[in-house]
Amino acid sequence: QWVYNILEKKAEADRIIHENPDPSNGFVLVPDLKWNQNQLDDLYLIALVHRREVKSLRDLTAEHLPLLRNILQEGKEAIAKRFGVPASQLRIYLHYQPSYYHLHVHFTALGYDAPGSSVERAHLLADVIDNLAMDSTYYQKRALTFALRADELLFKKFQEAGKV
Repeated sequence: QWVYNILEKKAEADRIIHENPDPSNGFVLVPDLKWNQNQLDDLYLIALVHRREVKSLRDLTAEHLPLLRNILQEGKEAIAKRFGVPASQLRIYLHYQPSYYHLHVHFTALGYDAPGSSVERAHLLADVIDNLAMDSTYYQKRALTFALRADELLFKKFQEAGKV
């Protein structure tokens, strides 16, 4: 609901850094709640897509390339304009598994070791775009490795199934 409240401007409308209002290929860029916006060393923003049916990396196909390219290009431009941080100093990625199932993209300062920015969970947006351009169903077919914390429900399910 938090995501929908932002997209519908019922909450945090004053925090929006950039918006592309297109219902199919648009998104809203907002500071992540983990970032206090006082310094750029731990810059952390989230792009929330307007499309509600796209839940995670697994849902993406070549149809979503215009959306993903918009997020990449417009997100970098908005951050450079607002915060003076060049694209070369950004890490732009999606999580798999995500912490919530509404497609969102993370923008963090390259030097910031953000939670979940390691290779086991983060998929660079530029790589996602390239993979989908090569094969529209790449993320429906590919095995995706991801780390789980011992206290996560999914980890417990794997334990119960004898997979861990």
